[in-house]
Amino acid sequence: MGAIDSVVLAISNILYQPWFVPLILIGGAIYLTIRCGFLQFGMFREACKVIMEKPHEGGVSSFGALMVSTASRVGTGNIIGVSTAIVCGGPGAIFWMWITAFFGGASAFVESTLAQIYKKHDGEGGSMGGPAFYMRDALGQKWLGVIFSILIIFTYMVGYNMLAAYNLQSTFAAFSFYNNGTPYIIGIILCVLFGVIVLGGAKRLINVTEVLVPIMGVMYVIVAIIVLVINIPNLGHMFGMIFASAFDFHAIFGGFAGSCIMYGVKRGLYSNEAGMGSAPNAAARADVSHPAKQGLVQMLSVFIDTLLICTATAFMCLSTKVDAAAYNLPDGPNAAGYVQDSLASVFGGFGPAFIAIAMCFFAFTTLIGNYSYCEGCFEFIIGREGKKSELLVMRIIASLLIFVGSIASAGLVWDIADMMQGLMVVTNVPTIIILGGIAFKCLDDYKRQMAEGINPIFKSASIGLKQKTDFWN
Repeated sequence: MGAIDSVVLAISNILYQPWFVPLILIGGAIYLTIRCGFLQFGMFREACKVIMEKPHEGGVSSFGALMVSTASRVGTGNIIGVSTAIVCGGPGAIFWMWITAFFGGASAFVESTLAQIYKKHDGEGGSMGGPAFYMRDALGQKWLGVIFSILIIFTYMVGYNMLAAYNLQSTFAAFSFYNNGTPYIIGIILCVLFGVIVLGGAKRLINVTEVLVPIMGVMYVIVAIIVLVINIPNLGHMFGMIFASAFDFHAIFGGFAGSCIMYGVKRGLYSNEAGMGSAPNAAARADVSHPAKQGLVQMLSVFIDTLLICTATAFMCLSTKVDAAAYNLPDGPNAAGYVQDSLASVFGGFGPAFIAIAMCFFAFTTLIGNYSYCEGCFEFIIGREGKKSELLVMRIIASLLIFVGSIASAGLVWDIADMMQGLMVVTNVPTIIILGGIAFKCLDDYKRQMAEGINPIFKSASIGLKQKTDFWN
């Protein structure tokens, strides 16, 4: 394991040099934001309105697709990912997470709009799609779509799901019953529960997440608000720490790899996934009258994740007097301990228990949402013939990997996740920049119909699209 981790860490260190993933991710997002006319401001209200539209009978609603992507986005990254960023990068990492999320909203719009335009019939009355499909059908590069599909499967089924399982079991270390056997027990329970859900197929995944995600998110934000109210005298100091750390450029450029900017980018990407090309796989399943509608919904998902849930975790921790630096240990950050001790300083024994319960919900919906991206990519690679037997094997492997993640080391699972998400960014972001003109025309078409006072309905010919599509001819 040590040799594997060394190789993974070496690749990750190259990817996160300032001129590579950070430049591609943030630079690309700023470009797309400008080309979209800062739709994060101008179209925010429209995005909220689109969520409530009803699909055709048997179709997946925008809300349902939003909940699947949010199930993946809103997860362990919102608790452990945020606390890791603060412990390792300092309070300023939160500011850079906000920046990543704001500009990332445009990336989320473009990639999800493209996924809608190039989605395909799934053979069961619904639709499927994602970056692999627009890489093949719009760019004409099937080989790139296959590579990207492999990256998604490794990122989500291996990297992210192993990490989510590890993060969940690590929160139980705060309790007296935790011992060397606890990770194995939690791993077995997660493995079995996950297997039961995924064997029910994509529609069951969507049904489960539609119920769990809103309940989970609302409860978490309510607790965060209570903590902030109790700690009102500390809020001025909290904001002072965030901005002072965010713009401490001497410290930042003295060690960029461990700076607040790098941790803000890494953990912001891990949390909101904007630009990675993951959420478009869920967006393509939505039944909407215009591709831009789902692009707007996915933009909103980024805001829900980072500007609401991640900020809730950050404020819960930073508004207390618990010292984050004390949890940056030589053998790895004790991120779960930092969050739990922060809440314990307000609620006593209820704090660690609440985080453990929240992590159970967050981690489980994360596991479901993450895996939902993989099956469409797997089918893209192998085709539909023999699909059932291969999918069964894939679901079993995915379940077993969750057990492996529960008992793995913190360094290995974090390094794998960082490496894989970086590889997805350098594949997907250049693609959506190249194809961005199609999404921009789609957005203009949507705005034109809005101005005419009609419910926007998309036809591919209206933007001069040359490629034949399954749904928009």
